Amino acid sequence: MANKKSSGKQITIKLVRSPIGYTERQKKTVLALGLKRLNQSVSRADTPAVRGMVNAISHLVEVQEA
Repeated sequence: MANKKSSGKQITIKLVRSPIGYTERQKKTVLALGLKRLNQSVSRADTPAVRGMVNAISHLVEVQEA
């Protein structure tokens, strides 16, 4: 079965606070989104899974809809 692709919407996620001092789970969420350095930005598909990850670390990131 083929994977359904999203409607093409993208969000840009920028790491603005360090995950040092936060839980291991939050650190792993930051890495799972592909963020390794402060002020690094990545674009991801706007899916419920990605939105959930961003919501879990909303205090560490900024999100812009592209």
